[in-house]
Amino acid sequence: MSELTTIARPYAKAAFDFAVEQSEQYKSAVEKWTNMLAFLAELIHHDKVQLYLTSSNSTLKLADTVISICGEQLDQYGQNLVRLMAENKRLAALPAVFNEFKSYVEEYNSIAQVEVISAQPLNDAQQQKIVTAMKKRLARKVKLNCRIDSSLIAGAIIRTNDFVIDGSSRGQISRLANELQL
Repeated sequence: MSELTTIARPYAKAAFDFAVEQSEQYKSAVEKWTNMLAFLAELIHHDKVQLYLTSSNSTLKLADTVISICGEQLDQYGQNLVRLMAENKRLAALPAVFNEFKSYVEEYNSIAQVEVISAQPLNDAQQQKIVTAMKKRLARKVKLNCRIDSSLIAGAIIRTNDFVIDGSSRGQISRLANELQL
């Protein structure tokens, strides 16, 4: 997985920089690139396309096939990206390019993805309280991704990138057990 990320990062960065440069002229360039890359990533995930990627020898034929499948979804710059990635035998990395591109967009828009894992569903007031606290802590806009894990017993774990707050009962019990063993 990290190898694909390493391969994808320069393509995503180049596409992002180009989209930002274009957005000075066209307001929706970043959104357009996001849609193109999302479509390409979804296409590459398809089983028949995966089989074709591994069986095709001609990079030109491979690029033309992907471009023809995409049709109106790709503009000339998106088509150029497909040709370049096909030439370098990197089309399989398109989903990773899309993920990297999204992270550049989030950073550009100052949006932090915050994962909240709770023992029980959070109500709107609790979610808003977490959003407000995390906005203050991270100095960014916050997008919450909530999920439930009943093994936490009670409480929640809040995670974004390398920052983790473990307020779960399971975490507290674990810390207590570690202290008692000293």
